[in-house]
Amino acid sequence: MKSRLSLAVLAIFALITVNGQQVAYEEYDLDNGLHVILHQDNTAPVVTTSVMYHVGGKDRTEGRTGFAHFFEHLLFEGTKNIPKGKWFEIVSSNGGQNNANTSQDRTYYYEVFPSNNLELGLWMESERMLHPIIDQTGVDTQQEVVKEEKRLRYDNSPYGQILPVLGKNLFKVHPYKDPNIGYMEDLDAATLEDVIAYNKKYYVPNNAVLVVAGDIDITATKKMVADYFGDIPRGGDISRNYPKEEPITEEVRSKAYDKNIQIPASIVAYRTPGFRQRDAYVLDMISAYLSDGKSSKLYKKMVDDQKQALQVGAFNIGQEDYGMYILFSLPVGETSLETLVTEMEEEIAKVRAELISEKDYQKLQNKFENRFVNSNSSIQGIANSLARYYMLYGDTELINKEIEIYRSVTREEMQAVAEKYLKPNQRVIIDYLPEEKMDN
Repeated sequence: MKSRLSLAVLAIFALITVNGQQVAYEEYDLDNGLHVILHQDNTAPVVTTSVMYHVGGKDRTEGRTGFAHFFEHLLFEGTKNIPKGKWFEIVSSNGGQNNANTSQDRTYYYEVFPSNNLELGLWMESERMLHPIIDQTGVDTQQEVVKEEKRLRYDNSPYGQILPVLGKNLFKVHPYKDPNIGYMEDLDAATLEDVIAYNKKYYVPNNAVLVVAGDIDITATKKMVADYFGDIPRGGDISRNYPKEEPITEEVRSKAYDKNIQIPASIVAYRTPGFRQRDAYVLDMISAYLSDGKSSKLYKKMVDDQKQALQVGAFNIGQEDYGMYILFSLPVGETSLETLVTEMEEEIAKVRAELISEKDYQKLQNKFENRFVNSNSSIQGIANSLARYYMLYGDTELINKEIEIYRSVTREEMQAVAEKYLKPNQRVIIDYLPEEKMDN
């Protein structure tokens, strides 16, 4: 009785904790199509101003890859009213910080300021949208910046080619086949006219969401938003019709080489649904079951008990159109990559064949409750989530209700989804190997 009572009390406490994390917000559209989301939190005198554009690495034509990532850098060059090279100086000198990042599906810019500099943040993002200076000097400068980033993060980083290798092997016709950073020969071949046309097409108010979160007055903020963004012209409508991939129905074997590693890696990959689909949420839970923490099935078996792997993990990499479900392992000593594949498949097969235990299921639920609470624990995190759920999921309210999706996933559903997507005939096995040294 005591243990049941304790569990009941814990469940009630968890429910109160999660429900107490409700995020209040207001959203509306300007006449030019810009979607605006405001979240007021006056507990600390800070404010996050962010803009997410629905443009990422996949938004390109053949021979012009990497433009979205390139623009992540280029749109810090300067504007009609912000001198070249002064963006970061203006932010830091006013007590703020800023950054940007790009995925295959979207680009995200943000500033964090003391709340008395809210207007500055809005002005800077409106300048980025309306008045960017795009000239040959800036293009040449940022081409070199991107090349250096590619050398640092991909070409000269251990295991840095894994994501490009995954894209190449899992996709044949969809733009996900090419790396987000693009190919340097494509950027070198791009003309100034190409770059200007890309900006005109994608960096427009009707392809963006503006989020203002933190210590704000809603009425005053709405007026500033209208003043700074209301007159920006609407862009043309954007249509996307990317090629569809044929299902993988036979196991594919591949090899890749990395000059920066000494220990090979075994990668098993599956093409899965985009992150809007319910099955993608189920795959998240399967990943956590298999490899989240040292007590997870893969880690305990292959690292702790059998001493076959230095590292092992299962990752559901979410993307808008298709996901990538990845098993990754590094061998210990003379353990072969084929052994790692066999051992990882054994655990996947168990998920396909039988229900996970009720105890493991409850642990999973607790983990996802904690993740949900933590994701809304900072103003910056809330701003990002609001933008992402609106732009990529089409449902801003997921910031409050997404946990209900995870709560509703059953053990039977986990088994069915594993059987649907994680079968041997649907996988790509990649031996990721040290690059062989050439004899002189």
